[in-house]
Amino acid sequence: MMSATLAAHEKSARPNLDQGLGRAGQIGFAAVVIAAIGYVGYSIYLDASAAGVQTLAILPFILLFVALMIALGFEFVNGFHDTANAVATVIYTNAMPAHVAVVWSGFFNFLGVLLSTGVVAFSIVSLLPVELILQVGSNAGFAMVFALLIAAIIWNLATWWLGIPSSSSHTLIGSIIGVGVANAIMHGKSGTAGVDWSKAGEIGQALLFSPLIGFGLAALLFVAAKLLIRNKALYQEPKDGLPPPLWIRALLIFTCTGVSFAHGSNDGQKGMGLIMLILIGTVPTAYALNRAVPAQYAAEFHTNAHKAAIALHDTPNNAITPADARKAVTIYIADRNYQPVTKPAMATLIRDIDRQVADYGSLAKVPAAAVENVRNDMYLASEGLKRLGKEKAAGLSEDEKTAIGTYKASLDAGTRFIPTWVKVAVAVALGLGTMVGWKRIVVTVGEKIGKSHLTYAQGASAELVTMGTILAADQLGLPVSTTHVLSSGVAGTMAANRSGLQMSTIRNLVMAWVLTLPVSILLAGVLYMIFSALI
Repeated sequence: MMSATLAAHEKSARPNLDQGLGRAGQIGFAAVVIAAIGYVGYSIYLDASAAGVQTLAILPFILLFVALMIALGFEFVNGFHDTANAVATVIYTNAMPAHVAVVWSGFFNFLGVLLSTGVVAFSIVSLLPVELILQVGSNAGFAMVFALLIAAIIWNLATWWLGIPSSSSHTLIGSIIGVGVANAIMHGKSGTAGVDWSKAGEIGQALLFSPLIGFGLAALLFVAAKLLIRNKALYQEPKDGLPPPLWIRALLIFTCTGVSFAHGSNDGQKGMGLIMLILIGTVPTAYALNRAVPAQYAAEFHTNAHKAAIALHDTPNNAITPADARKAVTIYIADRNYQPVTKPAMATLIRDIDRQVADYGSLAKVPAAAVENVRNDMYLASEGLKRLGKEKAAGLSEDEKTAIGTYKASLDAGTRFIPTWVKVAVAVALGLGTMVGWKRIVVTVGEKIGKSHLTYAQGASAELVTMGTILAADQLGLPVSTTHVLSSGVAGTMAANRSGLQMSTIRNLVMAWVLTLPVSILLAGVLYMIFSALI
């Protein structure tokens, strides 16, 4: 009798999750997809034509189309995999109907991508082996991109199917590490040589500590609310589908909006960085160098290059050739082993890049045949200077570090850019993905973490902490898991309220957290070896 009553209560308390977009919504969805594909194709055509690329060459553009669809497919899956982060709390507190919440979240995910900084995009790319970045248009480069994206999509779909909230960021980073390790092993090196472990460690710490931050801060915020806000309605489960009081509803919608925006601004950038690699590999003339730098760029670049070379104690007796300099810097980045030749080699590379830019007059005037080489030299110098600035053995003063940091910023301005259409394409893919397939994980977050129904205060506490954590990570250029922060935040509020936790769900969350890295590393590594052989 008791179990039947409880089941009936849960059925009445559960929000309606079965109302879809409707006929008009489905037509609008399809129209946006078609318009977005047309916009992307037209934008690439314009960029290629402006750069003097022969757009009648079909094969590279077929390859480009396939790669872009896979990359945007990752963002689409990321969207519906992570929708629960933003909408579960507003749905289960009756602040918004489910079908309205997912459209609302999709729109603000879209805005978050459009207004993102781009810093996270290139921190992800920096994890990839430098030799593959420099040969991104080669067979190995395409095998790399296909392997890591497909591995990430497979794991995301598997955890979504099981209704387990897992991290898309965690998955993508594991896939990148898997490609790096496999590439090193295939070239007779130790598996640890294929990854920038210092950067991986920095990102790993962000992924490790963000759930703990979510759990702790959400619990503290909930306790503080209980002490300061004496409103019993905040701490009771919603009544029979009725919306909460207006001010509580406004707060919950605000947090849903903030998490959606933060998710878009952080997670959307991961796809952007990979799409830029695809564009550089297939249409380097149009996308390897930023042709839209200001008119004064060349003059400032020359000044900064001169100061950086002096900071590295460059002398007229420096007899290292540019070819030997490139080799020495590449080895330094790959092996992370500082040698006496490193600084003079870097100085030679800086001087040679400066000469090339000066000879052409501007990045926009670099001829098609030279674009890829100039871009590779600039990327190589940037990565080398990033590591050299932290190298104690280099013995650089603070002023010298400032000089090479300023020059590195000039290099990055010429190579690390994201066209508007790329942002729009990723924003549409992530936003549309948010509107489909969300029910499985929403149910897990809303019903299966705690033993009691989510209250208004619990939902708002978890969402506020998630929003703040992700926005802070975005500013620091760190990819963190919205899923981990939100799920642990909900768990933290349940623990603080002594509501009890459903340990079977917690075990699944922890298992997904633990297994995501090794599984995605193995998947991506195996796929990379297969694709390398096939391509």
